[in-house]
Amino acid sequence: MKIETFKVEEWMNSYETKAKYNIAETCVDSVSADELFSLAGKDRQAFFDKLSERRLTYGEIKGAAPLREGISGLYESVSPDDIVTTHGAAGANHLVLYSLTEPEDTVVSVMPTYQQLYSIPRSYGAHVRILKLKKEDRFQPDLDRLRTLVNKKTKMICINNPNNPTGALIPEETLCAIADIARNVGAYLLCDEVYRLLTQEDVPTPSIADIYEKGISTGSVSKVFSLAGLRLGWIATRSKEAMREILLHRDYDTVSCGMIDEALAAAALSAKDALLARNRKIVRENLALLDEWVAKEPRFSYVKPQCGTTALLYCDADMPSEEFCKRLLAETGAFLTPGSCFDEEHCFRIGYACDREELINGLKKLSEFAAKL
Repeated sequence: MKIETFKVEEWMNSYETKAKYNIAETCVDSVSADELFSLAGKDRQAFFDKLSERRLTYGEIKGAAPLREGISGLYESVSPDDIVTTHGAAGANHLVLYSLTEPEDTVVSVMPTYQQLYSIPRSYGAHVRILKLKKEDRFQPDLDRLRTLVNKKTKMICINNPNNPTGALIPEETLCAIADIARNVGAYLLCDEVYRLLTQEDVPTPSIADIYEKGISTGSVSKVFSLAGLRLGWIATRSKEAMREILLHRDYDTVSCGMIDEALAAAALSAKDALLARNRKIVRENLALLDEWVAKEPRFSYVKPQCGTTALLYCDADMPSEEFCKRLLAETGAFLTPGSCFDEEHCFRIGYACDREELINGLKKLSEFAAKL
């Protein structure tokens, strides 16, 4: 099976370790195990003593019960039985697409977004139709355009909310309208929700798994909970048909997730309020800093993100985005992701949820570099 190069992952793999100021990182500044237990108010020694008594066998096949209970608490109508754990959200998205799309199916996906959502079904022989998200629309989906892309052969619609790379947040009214479009043709609606809950304001962030009976939500502890090293994600859906196919296919490529990873993730979700408070403070304070920087830089502009950890930063430099980012890294040590990784140009994905001083220094280097162009 042939598949397209995963542009953003190839870029990160090739250059991330060379960065002095990594302002391309998409996770909220990571926590250590010590910090996790401090935030959770748990006895670290007691936790690891109990864990050390366990035999190192497979984890629970669908996912540890305490973890699935914790994940279900992130939804309104999703039960622990509606959840299965995966190797990160990347594993979740792949498993959903692998389980539910076939050659000759029609799949509609937004763009820009995480490349899995359109490249994987295309590799399986599906007919992929793209719903372009536009800067002038503040990266909100055009519902009239979506209706023209959907037909009776549409097996799945793929969206990403909050959006990576733009930080746009689809409001509940629009999510319900997209669900109605999917319902009219009996399509599944996959929503990658890895940045959900990292809002700039205290507003509800509904999940597609709660809104639509054939909605499928994917998530992880990587971005929102600062635990990317656990490689732990999940699929949540109330569709029994979808879950049956997902579990059937999962036996071939997952079996179970690691029991140690799941135990730590369960501890994190038991303390989700404390972790969310920490991480919302980081993204809100850092976005305010980025917003102030953009206002002072005449060559740069953006659509201010509403949620998540990333934004598309536009620049009037007459230079391909990849060349810009390579030169920026080589000359200053500051690291961004070129817009070309998302089939966009004259822009770059910036991650603003890193350590505050790293963001300040990275933006300073970006200003100095742009001034020399």
